Amino acid sequence: MRQAQELMILAWRDFDSVATPLLDALGLGHAHHRILQMVGRHPGIAVGELLDLLGITKQSLGRALGDLQARGYVQQEVGRRDRRQRLLYLSPSGAGVERQLFDVQREKLMGVYRDVGAAAIEGFRRVMQGLMDDRTRRVLDAVVTTGERSRRGRG
Repeated sequence: MRQAQELMILAWRDFDSVATPLLDALGLGHAHHRILQMVGRHPGIAVGELLDLLGITKQSLGRALGDLQARGYVQQEVGRRDRRQRLLYLSPSGAGVERQLFDVQREKLMGVYRDVGAAAIEGFRRVMQGLMDDRTRRVLDAVVTTGERSRRGRG
């Protein structure tokens, strides 16, 4: 168990650091990156859902999200059913930045995936999902379901 914990900490550090040079060049931090990832993966995610998924304070989210909006990377729309909701989408430039960040980490992950094979990849996914608490899994499931409905409604 200690080895698994140590491996996770070190693997995340090294995986996350792959994007650091690009983030530095763009003047962004890792909080910006996580927001771009989640909004890019789940277009139309509500601010509250993003807050729940990232598990950060409103102040931290507000600071990084405000910066991304000021740079024109993230756009906010009012919910169609609930006008109190603030739904987030990447702008074309934001999608481009998110894609660049994804690509540098994708290369690292693809190399590992090629080396370990399909059974290990499925095991990895199951372990990662198992490490999430029930609340996180519920929020993620809700975000995925809402996003699928939203994409059908927009398309």
